[in-house]
Amino acid sequence: MHVWRAALDVPASQVQRLWYTLAADERQRAERYIFQKDRTHFVVARGLLRVLLGCYLRQEPLHLRFIYGPHGKPALATDMGGVALRFNVSHSHGLALYAITRGREVGVDVERIRPEVVQEKIAERFFSPREVTVLRALPTPLQATAFFACWTRKEAYIKATGDGLALPLNQFDVSLAPGEPAALLRTAWDPKEAAHWALQDLAPAPGYRAAVAVAGHAWRLTCWDGPATYLDVSNSPHVAS
Repeated sequence: MHVWRAALDVPASQVQRLWYTLAADERQRAERYIFQKDRTHFVVARGLLRVLLGCYLRQEPLHLRFIYGPHGKPALATDMGGVALRFNVSHSHGLALYAITRGREVGVDVERIRPEVVQEKIAERFFSPREVTVLRALPTPLQATAFFACWTRKEAYIKATGDGLALPLNQFDVSLAPGEPAALLRTAWDPKEAAHWALQDLAPAPGYRAAVAVAGHAWRLTCWDGPATYLDVSNSPHVAS
């Protein structure tokens, strides 16, 4: 499994270049954003995804075609390598992560740590009872890190399954205590489900928290760093022959 990191605040010339890699529906989606910064981040995030996938598949970024699951998870069309190559994307406050795997589902989530969020009772609304109990038992200075560890692990898992927020966040448990390895501990609907997934924490940048969820366990993680401008991925491995 490869995880790429990229900054979304790039020069206007690079935004323009990435704009021309987008399909018509992606350009329409970009134009629906009210704020210019959000629009730019979408264009760059989506354009860089196309650049990366195009490199792996040795295809022009503009020629890639996507399909979408019932809850909106994107995937490559089958004739574009969608059976072999799976991916997921997350971005927060100008930082993007791209998780790319071969032959297994994957989800990724990145969040900027905002300590004030911890006291807004979001955990009580969305976390499982076990997770809330563990979180609130921690000393206050440790709760922000634990909250975002929990949040990113849960988001990565529901993105990997393709269910998104259609899967209630309070119906499964993940680890979150400081020093505790990332793991899916239990689901309310299937006692065997947790054994099918692996979670891994990431440290993408100071002040951020991230996690990936991957189907199965026989995989190795490699992290790649993309520059803040148009990605040069000429040295990355290809999955298409």
